[in-house]
Amino acid sequence: MAADQAALAAPPHPTTEPRAVRLAAIALALGFLAFFLALPLVAVFHEALRGGVSAYLAAFDDPDTWSAIHLTILVAAIAVPANLVFGLAASWAVAKFEFRGKSLLVTLIDLPFSVSPVVSGMCYVLLFGAQGYFGHYLQSYGIQIIFAVPGIVLATIFVTFPFVARELIPLMQEQGVAEEEAALSLGAGGWRTFWSVTLPNVRWALLYGVLLCNARAMGEFGAVSVVSGHLRGLTNTVPLQVEILYNDYNFIAAFAVASLLACLGLVTLGVKSALEWRYGDELASGRRH
Repeated sequence: MAADQAALAAPPHPTTEPRAVRLAAIALALGFLAFFLALPLVAVFHEALRGGVSAYLAAFDDPDTWSAIHLTILVAAIAVPANLVFGLAASWAVAKFEFRGKSLLVTLIDLPFSVSPVVSGMCYVLLFGAQGYFGHYLQSYGIQIIFAVPGIVLATIFVTFPFVARELIPLMQEQGVAEEEAALSLGAGGWRTFWSVTLPNVRWALLYGVLLCNARAMGEFGAVSVVSGHLRGLTNTVPLQVEILYNDYNFIAAFAVASLLACLGLVTLGVKSALEWRYGDELASGRRH
């Protein structure tokens, strides 16, 4: 009788598979991660340092490489704040208000996830290229978007704008509007409520979204490749510079520059893990849905 009661009180085991099956599944998952994720990263750093530290540093003496680094930082410095503002505005509107077209807005936010970056780049060429719908009009005013920095910024914003909004919308929806209504009832205005109540409640999820947005902005290849024109020293970002160096058989320089993107990914992963460890409940609630 006591044994039966103990059996009923014990929590159910999450799986009934034999231990050997569980170990095999874990080994398969770890092997997959090692082969498809860890091994390529190790190969990048190995090839970058194969000629020694001096050869690695010499890869960054190229003016075109520094131009690509500066352009990548510039594009991210424009695209990330733009997506930060859009993500806050969109998530606040979706989570805190009811209006016609709300579901359409949510669908449009997810659009870059379902559209190939190359297709999005082609759309901008169709709109703003020399033979595009607005190309002749822009050229008459001396405005160049395609094969110039504005086109790269627009393409980067397009492929990265869901990241901030998608981190904030579920979290804001779960939090509801009770705290904002309480602040308003105490006499706080709309901006005061936003800065004092809404924003502090989502600050870590916002930081997480900005982090992912920045990593994607600096590493974007497909859309930027279409709209940039591959002009050396002018419109090449770091991913495009890696491709050019590799196609020129300058393998050490190509992997050295690629290691910058790899380091960016590792830093992003590290900060992501730190945020999840420190503020895991808030971040998990934002991705639960």
